[in-house]
Amino acid sequence: MARPVTMVVFVLPGSLRRWVSGLGEVKVFAVGADTDTPPTLGAALDKLRRTHPLLEERLRDEYGRIRRHISMIVSGENARGLGSLDLALPPGAEVYVLPTLA
Repeated sequence: MARPVTMVVFVLPGSLRRWVSGLGEVKVFAVGADTDTPPTLGAALDKLRRTHPLLEERLRDEYGRIRRHISMIVSGENARGLGSLDLALPPGAEVYVLPTLA
C-alpha cells in the first residue's frame, strides 16, 4: 500500500522571497513516514530542503528545529503549539511562514 501524500503550500513573506526567485508561494508534496502516518510539517520541510535548500536553511536551525524567529501557521494555529515538526498536515495544507515580531 502507498504512503499518504499531500500537497503543501508554503506562503512566504516578502523578506524570504529572494531565496525562491521572488515567489510568494512554494508548493511541495509531503509524504507520510509509512502507510498509516499522515505527512507532517517536518516531512514537508524535508522536501523543501531538496527543492529550495536556500529557503529551508532560513526556516530551520542546524538541529533541524524551526528557527526561533520564524512562526509557521497551519489551519490558523502556530505549529509550535500543535506539535511543531510532528504536526500532521491536512490535505492541501497551507503553511504561512512569518518572521516573529520582537
